[in-house]
Amino acid sequence: MPDSISRDELRRAARDWFGLQTLRAGQLECMEAAVRGSDVLAVMPTGSGKSAIYQVPGAMLPGTTVVVSPLVALQRDQVEAINHDLGAQRAFAINSQLGARAERQVWAAVTGGDAKFVFLAPEQLAREETLARLAGCRISLFVVDEAHCISSWGHDFRPDYLTLTAAIAQLGRPPVAALTATASPHVRAEVVERLGMRDPHTVVHSFDRPNLSLEVVRHHEDRGKRLAVLDQAAQLRGPGLLYAATRKDTEWYAAELAGRGLRADAYHAGRRAADRARIHRQFLGNDLDVVVATTAFGMGIDKPDVRFVVHADIPASLDSYYQEIGRSGRDGEPARAVLHYRSEDLGLQQFFAGHAPAAEDLAAVFAAVQESGPLRAAALSRESGLSTRRQARVLNLLEHSGSILAGRRGYRAVKSADAEGAVERALAEAESRQRIDKSRVEMMRGYAETDHCRRDFLLNYFGEETSGYCGTCDNCEHGSAAEARALEESLPEGYAVQTPVRHREWGAGTVMGVMPDRITVLFESVGYKDLSLKLIEEDAGLLEVGRIPEGS
Repeated sequence: MPDSISRDELRRAARDWFGLQTLRAGQLECMEAAVRGSDVLAVMPTGSGKSAIYQVPGAMLPGTTVVVSPLVALQRDQVEAINHDLGAQRAFAINSQLGARAERQVWAAVTGGDAKFVFLAPEQLAREETLARLAGCRISLFVVDEAHCISSWGHDFRPDYLTLTAAIAQLGRPPVAALTATASPHVRAEVVERLGMRDPHTVVHSFDRPNLSLEVVRHHEDRGKRLAVLDQAAQLRGPGLLYAATRKDTEWYAAELAGRGLRADAYHAGRRAADRARIHRQFLGNDLDVVVATTAFGMGIDKPDVRFVVHADIPASLDSYYQEIGRSGRDGEPARAVLHYRSEDLGLQQFFAGHAPAAEDLAAVFAAVQESGPLRAAALSRESGLSTRRQARVLNLLEHSGSILAGRRGYRAVKSADAEGAVERALAEAESRQRIDKSRVEMMRGYAETDHCRRDFLLNYFGEETSGYCGTCDNCEHGSAAEARALEESLPEGYAVQTPVRHREWGAGTVMGVMPDRITVLFESVGYKDLSLKLIEEDAGLLEVGRIPEGS
């Protein structure tokens, strides 16, 4: 990669080609790293200019930038924006909506060197034909958008993303740029590990959104909760989003709100693509007051004037919750984030908190790799008989439990591994992830039930130090600054957020939150745990503080 592109040249290209008169914090440093050939991890809120991090270097570097993007609508928007800025057809998308003739034309542009950017969904990169064609091109940069999707800790984990590690290797390991709006410390670490990133230049912006007021409304009965949600959504000034847990509930709430005179519609993955596209257009054009949606709605939608996000049901994690409430108030004006909480609803989230694959699937994949490896994903799928998505999760567990390795030529078995041990280790890994998923549900409960500052709780989860009093959440508004200062003065010393610790049973962890009587620790093996300071004091050696050397 060329190392002669200067800061001034990057600024000039950003200004002249993309209309960026000034660059925001972190953008220029990430661009510099990309043109040097370094990996980049950028965790920046939507609207902060993550796209420029790869678009400016991609336009300047020789060759083609591959961009992995999970949504066709998002790909289309990015392609149109780049071609408009560059004044020429230099960006293309390859997805399931292309006809055969159009796809041939796009590939001709890519293999002929006319494409500076090619956007693909992760499932496209699982196809051997796609990788073979790209391998014959000069790939200057490999970009993973919505990178949290590759992490099982992430709020929108997608097995299709697990194929990217092997794809990057097969393309000759170009520099990798991973971009996301939301990632807790453990998600960031897993993104780096799973993409095989090498000492990435990392930029993490603050997760604080001071213009969002945070509120939780507690309920005992489902009927009372539903009526309260309707009353609030009907009274708040829109446009707004109402999130519900099921497709059936989105349609029920939308119909009820429409009956009260609001322009409301339901959005979920079960609706026709044409209906989903129409709702997107209407919402962006202010032709709807409220979109009632499952989590299928929102990724890639940048509407600055959303005034509220109401949750009728508790999400599975604070990662999900932060991503969803972050779709409001992007214009910097005041906006409200309200969670309607009934403790009984947590049972559904606990039920969905991870599941282990069948032992026979693990055994079939390992046997195929051991007997015929190295095998690439498509050939392996033919051997194992599993679908690409199902196989991706099995491969990930086998790889991360140490039984198989992914390389440029495909997957191969570790020489010392045997089938019985490989299955046993993979199932243990799946069980560990299930415990971690359940711990995230418990952190969501903690946010809903805390009587302290909610912003403090939320930001501690993402590893940020806070003052303990924000003044704009319901708990702070109902309390007083004096009480908050007294609380801060009573916090124990030696347990600052991000302090490394080691537990006698659970191993290494990081302090994520501190209260007068307890600390919250994120453990690599079991997830989030609340630990009583009294118990730690009484049981010498239960928790050691400080960076503990590896292997100790």
